[in-house]
Amino acid sequence: MRRSFTVALERYGYRVRAAADGLAGLELFRDGDRDNGSGSGGGSGSGSDDDGFDLLILDVMLPGLDGIGLCRRVRETSLVPILMMSARGDGLDIVAGLEAGADDYVVKPVDTYVLVARIRSLLRRATYAPSAAGAGRAAGEEPAPSEGDLLVFGDLTLDTAGLEVFVSGSPVALTPTELKLLLEFAAHPGVVLERHTLLRNVWEYGWDGDSRVVDLCVQRLRRKLGRDRIETVRGFGYKLRR
Repeated sequence: MRRSFTVALERYGYRVRAAADGLAGLELFRDGDRDNGSGSGGGSGSGSDDDGFDLLILDVMLPGLDGIGLCRRVRETSLVPILMMSARGDGLDIVAGLEAGADDYVVKPVDTYVLVARIRSLLRRATYAPSAAGAGRAAGEEPAPSEGDLLVFGDLTLDTAGLEVFVSGSPVALTPTELKLLLEFAAHPGVVLERHTLLRNVWEYGWDGDSRVVDLCVQRLRRKLGRDRIETVRGFGYKLRR
């Protein structure tokens, strides 16, 4: 299966590096991260001009260290986009992977064109998101003001030009998917956004997707921004409090 996915993705022009188990995958990721010198890249499935990675595809059932455990280890140091792959479509696996920090998931068997569509969507989110929001500022340092660029919601400040996020003046690191979701909320403050709208605008699903990816990403944002910043409107969706 690993070989077939590698060949299929290489036909689409991606440069792929694969590992047979989770521990080997973690070492491969760390080697690429060190070679890239960034401390925040990592993954497999998409080529780049250096030895860093643009994307990780993790199988839940990896031997040694499973995909969920590997995802947690990667998220300790990296905001690289992560696509989780499950053979069973088990709800517990999916939820655990998203809670561990995965941006999206697919269930095997998956058609190559669906897999490539998900990869392209994740890479598009990552192209405009910095590898670490707020990098380069000391904790407690206020963002430099720039007219029209700063959106302020209580103690939350969003720099839409620098794509940096601050809570009470301290920088907050968000994954590309978390950042894009926050930007979507910030573009419609106080407006209830339905899950299918967020799936279309943030995850770029052209079909009805699993709303759990929205719910779990909102949960991760709440942990980083404060539990009261994004409000649940039961039966409808979510809204960003002004």
